Amino acid sequence: MLYAIISEDVKNSLELRLAARPQHIERLQALKNQGKLVLAGPNPAIDNIDPGAAGFSGSLVVAEFESLEVAQIWADADPYLASGAYAKVTVKPFKKVLP
Repeated sequence: MLYAIISEDVKNSLELRLAARPQHIERLQALKNQGKLVLAGPNPAIDNIDPGAAGFSGSLVVAEFESLEVAQIWADADPYLASGAYAKVTVKPFKKVLP
């Protein structure tokens, strides 16, 4: 089943994100290589695709996992959470309708 992993950043998270980014991307790449990643990306903190120093306010990952529990375990191991960049992570079942 698909799950949405919705993460909210702490304020001024950019430096924390940059430090943990290689490990964060490596985990997403592994999901992609397994054919389980639907989409992933950050929410710019301002209305601009390249927010620069404003950084990001959170992230969204939609991926396939065996269960909600497995998705939560995966989300809880995110380097952004361990680094303190994420203040909160919510995992919810997701039903893809379109496209």
